[in-house]
Amino acid sequence: MKKAVYKTNINCGGCIASVTPFLEKAQSVEKWSVDTESKNKLLTVEGGALNKEEVIGLVESAGFEIKEKKGFLSF
Repeated sequence: MKKAVYKTNINCGGCIASVTPFLEKAQSVEKWSVDTESKNKLLTVEGGALNKEEVIGLVESAGFEIKEKKGFLSF
């Protein structure tokens, strides 16, 4: 399974509720979560055929900022 991590401005439960319908539409995302406690408000997405452009487009459509976090190691 592929994994990607993004810096966002999704910073509270209300924001998560706003972005949920958009990420639920993602064909390539099987699992996602947002760490609102992190200073970078990290969105982690996973999927077998993960499409990073789809994720970025959907989060931006929901009205949030998103930028891929470079140098993130997943184990």
